[in-house]
Amino acid sequence: MTPTRRHDDDRPIAVLGATGQQGGAVVSALLAEGVAVRAVVRDPHAPAALALSARGARTVVADQSDPDSLLAAFTGARGVFSVQPSSGQAGSGMTDRDEVAYGTGVVDAAVRAGVPHVVYSSANAVSGAPTGVGHFDTKAAVEDHVRRAPIWTTILRPAAFMEILLLPGTSLGGGTLTFLNRADQRVQLVAVADIGRVAAAAFADAAGFAGRTIELAGDAASGEQVAAALSEAAGRPVDYARLPDDVLDADPLLGKLAALIDDGALAGRADLDALRAEFPFLLDLRSWLAGPGAPLLHQALRTTAGNPVALR
Repeated sequence: MTPTRRHDDDRPIAVLGATGQQGGAVVSALLAEGVAVRAVVRDPHAPAALALSARGARTVVADQSDPDSLLAAFTGARGVFSVQPSSGQAGSGMTDRDEVAYGTGVVDAAVRAGVPHVVYSSANAVSGAPTGVGHFDTKAAVEDHVRRAPIWTTILRPAAFMEILLLPGTSLGGGTLTFLNRADQRVQLVAVADIGRVAAAAFADAAGFAGRTIELAGDAASGEQVAAALSEAAGRPVDYARLPDDVLDADPLLGKLAALIDDGALAGRADLDALRAEFPFLLDLRSWLAGPGAPLLHQALRTTAGNPVALR
């Protein structure tokens, strides 16, 4: 379909997951550009929702399990940012079936509401064959549905978040970063803020981004290179070790994630040079650690308890 207005019109962008990491990054990027934002929340009185309102976003109540609420939230918007709670996230309460239903239901509601453009956030593991990991293969199913929608769509496939390196499960506070890849295995990474800025760029040029699937990363680093960057940023030595085999063997999902990194499916395939040429703002790991990642780094250095389940 052809939108009836130019990309610079003043209709809002509806953002799902607005109080979460990715949705919150999209809200920040859009507000920074003066774009009207309709932040989709479940509880407008929650502190995170009130903080969005204070920053200039308009909050609207909707739930991805309720298509009619989505229709109301999307009507009059010129774009929708779609991200779902992951069925692989501990404590999410989501099943694989839920994630597919929510992801397909969002784009269906956008079509019903007359929204001309949807940006869907997927995952970089989707770019290959089926992985056998539910919360990646769910996104492949949603991508297929998104592409068939009779509107402009853009799919982002973010690499592993830089933020995940500083979760309690990495045990950084003990002086050794533990993660899923081998010390010599490079893994692509992206700052969550950059997902927001790329999504904002897509909404600013809906026609130019229509039909695109973007493998999104800002850097690639081995375990040893990550440890070197952390040592520099922390001002003290940080070692690196892959999660022990007994931990990977005891947790089938963590073991599968490590195997997907080993065979390259989860290591990332983004063309970093091309991405930096198109999006010069993309942060590499050192820049992120010196900037938006600095508070997380200092907090992680004070946390010694490890919880590998957080790495899911």
